[in-house]
Amino acid sequence: MYRYLVFLSFIVLFLALAGTNAASGAIVWEGSNIGGGDDAEEHLDEGDIDTGSSDLEMPYEDSGTPPSDLQLIGIRFQNVEIPAGVTIESAYIQFTADDEKLAGNTVNLAIWGWKEPNPGSFGGVDYMISSAPRTSSVAKWSNIPDWSSGQTNPASRTPDISNVIEELVNQDGWVIGNSLALIIGDDPDNPSSSIRSAVDGSPSIYVEYSSKKAFKPDPPSSSLYSDTWGTLSWLAGETAVSHDVYVGQNFDDVSNGTGDTFWGNQPSTMLIVGFPGSPFPDGLVPSNTYYWRVDEVEADGVTIHKGNVWSFAVPPRTSFNPDPADGTEFVDPNSVLSWTAGFGAKLHNVYFGDNFNDVNDAVGSAPYGPTTFNPGTLEMEKVYYWRVDEFDIVNTYKGEVWSFSTPGAAASLKPVNGAAGVKMTTTLNWTPGDSATSHDVYFGMDKDTVRNAITSSPEYKGNKPLGSESLDPGKLDWNTNYYWRVDGINNLNSNSPWTGNVWSFTTADFILIDDFEDYDASDNQIWYSWHDGLGYGIPGSPPYFAGNGTGAAVGDETTNSYCEEYIVHGGNKSMPVLYDNNKQGFSMYSEVEFALSDARDWTEGGVSDLSLWFRGLTSNAAEPLYVAAANSTGTPVVITHDDPSAAQTTTWTEWVIPLQAFADQGINLTDVDRIIIGLGTRGNLTVPGGAGKMYFDDIRLTLPSAVAEE
Repeated sequence: MYRYLVFLSFIVLFLALAGTNAASGAIVWEGSNIGGGDDAEEHLDEGDIDTGSSDLEMPYEDSGTPPSDLQLIGIRFQNVEIPAGVTIESAYIQFTADDEKLAGNTVNLAIWGWKEPNPGSFGGVDYMISSAPRTSSVAKWSNIPDWSSGQTNPASRTPDISNVIEELVNQDGWVIGNSLALIIGDDPDNPSSSIRSAVDGSPSIYVEYSSKKAFKPDPPSSSLYSDTWGTLSWLAGETAVSHDVYVGQNFDDVSNGTGDTFWGNQPSTMLIVGFPGSPFPDGLVPSNTYYWRVDEVEADGVTIHKGNVWSFAVPPRTSFNPDPADGTEFVDPNSVLSWTAGFGAKLHNVYFGDNFNDVNDAVGSAPYGPTTFNPGTLEMEKVYYWRVDEFDIVNTYKGEVWSFSTPGAAASLKPVNGAAGVKMTTTLNWTPGDSATSHDVYFGMDKDTVRNAITSSPEYKGNKPLGSESLDPGKLDWNTNYYWRVDGINNLNSNSPWTGNVWSFTTADFILIDDFEDYDASDNQIWYSWHDGLGYGIPGSPPYFAGNGTGAAVGDETTNSYCEEYIVHGGNKSMPVLYDNNKQGFSMYSEVEFALSDARDWTEGGVSDLSLWFRGLTSNAAEPLYVAAANSTGTPVVITHDDPSAAQTTTWTEWVIPLQAFADQGINLTDVDRIIIGLGTRGNLTVPGGAGKMYFDDIRLTLPSAVAEE
């Protein structure tokens, strides 16, 4: 053990010194893009993804006067050796210029981060880049100078993008070794009139980071650790002289320093666990998750930098991480199944079939060495079940029963299987089975009960004829798990019924007003719900609305959904609103109005706040931003944002309005009829104002705790 500790101490010291920039104290990480699926162009007119181009043209594909074929560039860097929670001191991307499309006119670009903790490679899905979640932070690369062929110098280097990188490495789920992706496109505030073209696979990234907090934990946070004892280590914050260490099995206790989680103050940057005289002296236990935190103490003994809570888990003794994942649909009938072996497992017993109970109750399978299993060619339009028991020479540990379905079986459409945050007034939709002429539907709150339900069970919700693949389950409970199953029925087919998989979803702990995800260019156009100054339709021919007389215009007719699909806060869509408070023949203010149907009771479940996300453009006129609410009778009550230049905010910003502010002005919160979002001074008919464009997303009623955690 002594040799192990000496060696580990050397490694920690080496890591602390190896990447240090002596001039600034920052640690440097550099990465390269390898091309192929790690960079791509998306043509915004059709959404197709090109990963095979020899160049990366920004922001247009085709030169000309003006240039055409606006596109987005996606760039991914793998194995990013930046720990979570650090401060990014500086960062940039370096390009190598191509041999054409390098000079002339103005090029202004915007750089966002792909807001996922470990994004995969590009390709295979249209609109993959434009629909990706983005950081609220954006870096602007403005007035890019002319490039010369083959150059790799400051002219083809971005300005500082540390704000974007810092948001990426501080998001939930980020761990060292993840990939990060960046999205580059035309600056919406300052459009380009030319192109700069870089060599495919040429981008490299340079990042300097530092931290006064402890960082770079080992084992990495959220990782698996396959042993019953080990050594925790970390890199010290730049001003630390000692470390307060907390260890436990409850996140809140470790985060708050409560219970018996405080282990002590120490000068060393390592701690043994799972060994006599250390935390968890009886050893680390399989299937358990362990949390730890290191607070960095400065020389004065008073200044303490509270650390992040890190975690690691000892794998279960049972098999886990199945591939295909539990509940997967449209699985290739020629697939080979695989899994991760349980802790200490030496052999495996595999059970496979098309009946849950048979697979669940099966015994006596022959021991099997590999962690893969080939079931042979499977039938189409069928649900299969499988189980892997693990044997560690002493004991056998029964595994969970997993399932998947092959193409042709009924598939969940909405909510997707495993969805979270589903609104309480959702409608279930599915795609029909290939051979089915109707479908039996089952719904309930217990997975096993729904799985075993028959047509005489309370969970049976009826038979739906072909063409009616939906079910309204009624008003659902808050933050609750629900399960449903759809069986294909065809009385003329001897294989009927085709018993469906059990799908699940969890309802939200908030009341959704609108997240804009359901709008389309067909029967559910956004302006049918959000009434603006333009209106829609033809008088006397429904649907028709004459307009509200203001300078607002909602929607974007250039997209497939008539919503904004490029600048979004959550999901794939947001609401764009043009405002013009000096528009001939209209009022001198602009607003859009939404009639409430489901979310009328603004006291339900103890909600306390209205939350909405917005962003604007720097070129916007600084018109006041307001939200109004109204009952079915009476005058709307207006709440104006405290920031008079809120319309010029260029990052997604949450506006939280206490519902009591509406109640104090006479609104009956138990029956709110409509919500209004506007810019300008409501009711102004005479004093001209300015114009601009705003984006809104994720409008909801939240609980006090939800606001505090946001």
